[in-house]
Amino acid sequence: MAQVTVVINNRKYDIACDDGQEKHLTNLAQYVDGKVSDLVASVGQVGDARLLVMTSLLVADELSDVYSELGKINEGKADKSNTMLSATDLESITSRIQTIADKLEAI
Repeated sequence: MAQVTVVINNRKYDIACDDGQEKHLTNLAQYVDGKVSDLVASVGQVGDARLLVMTSLLVADELSDVYSELGKINEGKADKSNTMLSATDLESITSRIQTIADKLEAI
């Protein structure tokens, strides 16, 4: 287990993580610190507990938006897969078009 010291709201926290995850954890902490800093700039220092709750809600809201967008993307993929034709379908359609074209040429 690796140990990383992160700084959030000017406070240091020692956090354990899996080996190799140190940079990822540091990036996450910097992201959270940015959210906390934004909140402090708009509402002031309202206490660590309240900042934790407010920051958690902001991040949860962002995550909810991402899940919603992902759902829309997945629905779009499902719609497209339902309308895609198989090779057999394409061959059948091509054959019918050719038959119609032959009949039109004969007229």
